[in-house]
Amino acid sequence: MNIVFLESLGVCENQFDEAVAGLRLQGHRVSYFPDRTEDEEELIARARKAEIVVVSNIPLQKGFFKECPKLKMLSVAFTGVDHVDLDECRRRRIVVCNAAGYSTQAVAELAIGMMIAVYRKIVGGDSIIRILGSRQGFLGSELGGKTVGIIGLGAIGQRVARLAEAFGCKVLAYNRSWKEVPGVTLVDKAELLSQSDIVTVHLPLNENTRDFMKMEDFLQMSPHAILINTSRGPIVNSHDLFEALRKGIIAGAAMDVYEQEPPLPAGYELFNAPNLLMLPHLGYATREAFRVRFGIVVKNIEMWLAGTPQNRCI
Repeated sequence: MNIVFLESLGVCENQFDEAVAGLRLQGHRVSYFPDRTEDEEELIARARKAEIVVVSNIPLQKGFFKECPKLKMLSVAFTGVDHVDLDECRRRRIVVCNAAGYSTQAVAELAIGMMIAVYRKIVGGDSIIRILGSRQGFLGSELGGKTVGIIGLGAIGQRVARLAEAFGCKVLAYNRSWKEVPGVTLVDKAELLSQSDIVTVHLPLNENTRDFMKMEDFLQMSPHAILINTSRGPIVNSHDLFEALRKGIIAGAAMDVYEQEPPLPAGYELFNAPNLLMLPHLGYATREAFRVRFGIVVKNIEMWLAGTPQNRCI
């Protein structure tokens, strides 16, 4: 098989060679490109002769698959696959596997870090000290004792719950299906929004979750509450969030994801929102998570070649 990694996935050449040594010993041709591109023509040129392709969150649409007729398997080095045209993959009988679970700890830790950063005004404090200012006017809040409402009680949501409990928080959760998690009280969405000091979103993006948080939801939240989103950008309606922050409907927010991957366009509306911490999609990006991710990606390929694929999406 001709196996092509469309990007390096954040590992060095030695780590790459070590991880794919078994595939090469089996006679498979394995290559990778050290740079990342979203240019479709370049991606097609890299993958045209491949039977197996590895990609992270680079969008792959119908035109890509049309020009790569040999493709049989796509190993996605990411948890979500909403950036891949799955309908086209089904039509062409291309097996798609994801890398579920590789960034659970990384994203959960960032969500907690964003809560603390907003409450303790860490970014603003750094800016003040650099212009020779003082604490004058800065008064933060403590995470301990707050009610954290988790929307989506999957692996990441459950890990956030454990970390929040360690800080002394009460934990509520809303989930589409019933899950019994020690220390977590399941409630409906309306109760979670009205009772939580912090609402943190951990949902996949699909037709049911797009705009899951919009103005009618912000109006149900307390005016002192904050919103954290480390899941997918379109789950939160960005214009409604801007208005909710501008009008003081909620007290603050922290976002790591947007309608598109950063860099964001000049003039992006949320740049002008008050009390908003914005990060360039850092949630999954740790050395530890990248090592785990690479291992999952290679394992998915090995299992598919053996006829027993894991983490299979379609």
